[in-house]
Amino acid sequence: MAARKTKSGGIAETIRTVVYAVLIAVGIRSFAYEPFNIPSESMLPTLLVGDYLFVSKFTYGYSRYSLPFGLPLIPGRVLEGTPERGDVIVFKLPRDNSTDYIKRVIGLPGDRVQVKGGILYLNGQAVPRRQIGDYEHKDDYGQKRRDRQYVETLPNGKSYRILERTDEADTDNTIEYLVPAGHYFMMGDNRDNSTDSRVRPDHGGVGYVPSVNLVGRADFLFFSHNGEARFWEIWNWPFAIRYERMFSTVK
Repeated sequence: MAARKTKSGGIAETIRTVVYAVLIAVGIRSFAYEPFNIPSESMLPTLLVGDYLFVSKFTYGYSRYSLPFGLPLIPGRVLEGTPERGDVIVFKLPRDNSTDYIKRVIGLPGDRVQVKGGILYLNGQAVPRRQIGDYEHKDDYGQKRRDRQYVETLPNGKSYRILERTDEADTDNTIEYLVPAGHYFMMGDNRDNSTDSRVRPDHGGVGYVPSVNLVGRADFLFFSHNGEARFWEIWNWPFAIRYERMFSTVK
């Protein structure tokens, strides 16, 4: 009998340990940091396909989308923090409220945003961009590309690199957008290869992003690989890792 009690107690203790571990993991993921990976080239050259990063959930406060499966347990947004122009943010796509997108905040509530000839305008003023060396990379088909690269500097002094294939694409010449209260205007750094707030939701785009849809700010990379090693090619794994990107901040 004593032996059976000990065995039963051991199983119960194991279950409790697993439950505690799960609750701690869910708590960290919901209220501190959540990992995400980058599947597309829309944020080149800042973020590469195969980057893995941590997003801080506490930076902008919490909403239902801070919780697993978007459980409607938090009304609106609590402990709300204000994004700054230039922050890189993960958010829920407004037209389905489930797909995770990652873009850069360009327009704050009340801002007027427009793109003319590839030049970004905020509140009627052109945002300076300075051309630097071309950016070489492989596209989605494995072909080598060379795109023009610029350093763009927002009015708050935030600078980052952007890519442009042309200044004549549809998204390089837009109407003037007025960002509604409680919403944000997002753009990808790979300007001609990004579906973002320049494209209306009914045309398959993002549109304005409500503050409740913000998940968190992309803070730092913890892993990155170039995708050239298949899962079973263990011997190639070390050569596919981008060691220089690991533990770097997202700027």
